[in-house]
Order: sequence, then structure tokens, then C-alpha cells
Amino acid sequence: MDTLELTEELLEDVQKSVDEREIILYNDDVNTFEHVINMLMKYCKHDALQAEQCAYIVHYKGKCGVKKGTFDKLRPVCEALLDNGLSAEIQ
Repeated sequence: MDTLELTEELLEDVQKSVDEREIILYNDDVNTFEHVINMLMKYCKHDALQAEQCAYIVHYKGKCGVKKGTFDKLRPVCEALLDNGLSAEIQ
């Protein structure tokens, strides 16, 4: 690899890390485990085990990162979670 190729590869990696965001789901005293799990499966495309694990992390730790991606891809997912009564934000 020459210097130009390495520089271009590094720039791509930096751009990906800058663009990468995460939806953080927060604990609340309103939603049931079943509802949280169903919403994670529906909107974040988690399988049942992953959704259950995230729900427990949120319950015991107060928050959990549930999906990564660009802001444009995460925004509709986060809005759907919010519209369904969950507490979430994109960081």
C-alpha cells in the first residue's frame, strides 16, 4: 500500500467513527419488560435474547446502547421508540 491509499483508508475510518451514533435507551417506571422487549425486536431488529438482555441492562444499570449507525438511520428508529412510550435519545 502506498501513502495515498493509507491516507484515504484512514480518512474513511475517521469519517465512519465521526458519523457513528448510538441510540441510548433509559430506564423508566412505566413500561413493562414485555413492552420494551417487543419494541426492541420490532424497531431495533433485535432477536428475543438480545432484546431481553438489553431490557435487563436498562433495568439494572439505568441505560443501555441498543443500536448504532448514522444519525439519519437512527432517527426514525429512535422516534418510533419514543412514540411507543420508551425513553431514548441519540448520542
